[in-house]
Amino acid sequence: MSQLYPRRALISVSDKTGILEFAKLLTELGIEIISTGGTFRSLTNAGIQAKEISEITKYPEGLDGRVKTLHPAVHAGLLAIPGSLNHQKYMVENNLFHIDFLICNLYPFESISENPKSSNEEIIENIDIGGPAMIRSACKNFRHVAVVINPSQYKNVINLLSNGGFSLEIREEMAKEAFLAIARYDSAIARYFCDKSGETFPSDFPTDFSLKTTLRYGENPHQRAAIYACNHLRNKKNLTNSEILHGKELSYNNWLDLDAAWGLVRCFQEPFCAIVKHTNPCGAALGATPKESFTKAYEADPTSAFGGIVGMNKEVDVSTAEAMSIPGKFIECIVAPSFSTEAIAILTSKPTWKKSVRLVQVGFNASTTKSMEFRSIDGGILVQDSDQVTETENEWTIVSKRKPTDAENKHMLLGWHVVSKVKSNAIVLVKDGIVVGVGQGQTSRVESVRLAVAKANAHAKGSVMASDAFFPFRDGVDIALQAGISAIIQPGGSVRDQETVMACDAFNATLVMTGIRHFRH
Repeated sequence: MSQLYPRRALISVSDKTGILEFAKLLTELGIEIISTGGTFRSLTNAGIQAKEISEITKYPEGLDGRVKTLHPAVHAGLLAIPGSLNHQKYMVENNLFHIDFLICNLYPFESISENPKSSNEEIIENIDIGGPAMIRSACKNFRHVAVVINPSQYKNVINLLSNGGFSLEIREEMAKEAFLAIARYDSAIARYFCDKSGETFPSDFPTDFSLKTTLRYGENPHQRAAIYACNHLRNKKNLTNSEILHGKELSYNNWLDLDAAWGLVRCFQEPFCAIVKHTNPCGAALGATPKESFTKAYEADPTSAFGGIVGMNKEVDVSTAEAMSIPGKFIECIVAPSFSTEAIAILTSKPTWKKSVRLVQVGFNASTTKSMEFRSIDGGILVQDSDQVTETENEWTIVSKRKPTDAENKHMLLGWHVVSKVKSNAIVLVKDGIVVGVGQGQTSRVESVRLAVAKANAHAKGSVMASDAFFPFRDGVDIALQAGISAIIQPGGSVRDQETVMACDAFNATLVMTGIRHFRH
């Protein structure tokens, strides 16, 4: 049977959005309705003719609503194959009949479990049993049953019924969507129990993502790409849920760079700006105002900043927007908690930016941490806690003879946060609240030092240096000291740490060890 025009529909919905209008149209189209509990009462109160499920099962609803549809009359009706003689014999002998249309959505477990005011008892009672069971039965028999699981489908369903019914291809697509919904629902329940037990890495990792949108392409035009949103964070302010105020569609690479920029700027309370290229900061600075932080960050390396991704931790106001839109500057995307109305007008009126520049508004009080990180490898995924810099200067160990000044402490703290977001091997130089040199992704630490010093040029003298991991030899430290660097912060832990200490003492430089490494591969 390629085309299905249903004769009998079973309606059991927790979300009753649009159900009265939908059911009324179904009856007008000649489809018999069977319904359950609260749905049945809603339909009959609205004057819509329906049979209560107990008329079919010959059993009353029981156990405070836990048992309504868990009955052979329901599941045989959904699972029976019309062309099977054995199935028909069973149906006739037991006085059962076919149900060829299921409209069902589930108890709101996700929203209830995410509400901090919900009790454990309330959460448990919102684990739907009968709904998923019916959906699975109907989906397994998609060749003979149509399944609707979301009110957003109602309008299209009526259009299909008005034009002859559901094709086999459409029924299979409905089944696929329903199975995905069940998988998401079960994952949410599994995640709840894992979180409750404190189990970080369960034996089976529950999936927790829904498609947000497909992208034009991946890192390169021949690669397909999409972005998925984390379901349990769907009501939180974060980058994935951000509002695109202006500009063309974000690309795969844009999203990666936006994440790098946003992840860095939200580490600071003072006005801070980071400019990112290829997920690494090429400029970053603190300032008394957002405008000052942007100006300092951009001027630190204007060549690399051209076409970069700008991250701000404060609202982009008029003066900042004016500084950004000075002729000669080109910015690909700007991500910030918010943009003033006047700033948006300024940024989008620049002729070369009218269509290109993307303004991404995340919102204030946005999520400050990613609890887990995922990366794919051949045949699987790697999962780890997100790396957050939590150590403070009170936890550092000063191993040099000279103690750092207050200014050096401030700059080392800035450099320590920034270096944790730079690809290893990572070296960051900071001076006057500005990241003046970055060495990243080199296969030896000494090469990263050389690169950072070369980037900083004359600004290297008097700067502080942050290293994401220890120095295996003193050669990188010697290069830094010879360039005039006055203070170094690093984890320590090398068998040659004492050589590094001796080098710093010889140059009257200060050396701080944090005891914590911040690799970023």
